[in-house]
Amino acid sequence: MANNNHSNPQATDSRGRLARSHEKVETNSFLMIVLILAVISVAGLVEIVPLFFKKSLTQPVEGLKPYTALQLAGRDIYIREGCFTCHSQMIRPFHAETMRYGHFSLAGEFVYDRPFQWGSKRTGPDLHRIGGRYSDEWHRQHLKDPRSLRPYSNMPAYPWLADRMVDAETMPRRLRVLQILGHPYTDEEVAGAAQAVEGKTEMDALIAYLQILGTAVR
Repeated sequence: MANNNHSNPQATDSRGRLARSHEKVETNSFLMIVLILAVISVAGLVEIVPLFFKKSLTQPVEGLKPYTALQLAGRDIYIREGCFTCHSQMIRPFHAETMRYGHFSLAGEFVYDRPFQWGSKRTGPDLHRIGGRYSDEWHRQHLKDPRSLRPYSNMPAYPWLADRMVDAETMPRRLRVLQILGHPYTDEEVAGAAQAVEGKTEMDALIAYLQILGTAVR
């Protein structure tokens, strides 16, 4: 082997150049950072860009509709109160998950979510299929006093939601922006958004949002 190496100076020189190139990268922090970012960027594009052209990921599942004005207001309250920090909205395709929560989540169910609320931390249960499982009155009592229904729950109470009214004035603008982004709201729905939430409390809105979650797929 030694004789073969000595008899092939071109291969030896090639290995030497490669070693020097590696050494140059490994000893230059700035160059290393640039190359790492370049690799991550290319890999990210390869992984992400095709998703925008895959219909099962960009088209809504059959029966899915954009949130009504009241449901959209409830979603805003859900985000504002930090519910997503303890509850995920993504049922993974594992037997233990589907046995407990229902059908695993599909990408087409989140087409109208901006941003989506998948999450990964579950201090409380996943809520993606919570819609229709309990009555409005159950949710109302649970939000006011969780431990009256779940004695060992560590969820905080939200009684003030029953006393705060939904800001109706902002809802037409919210729907108009989503309409521009491609959500299939009609002009009549946009114009009537304020009236749709008039006189509704934030608790009414939050319950309306919870009751629609995951109902497009069962």
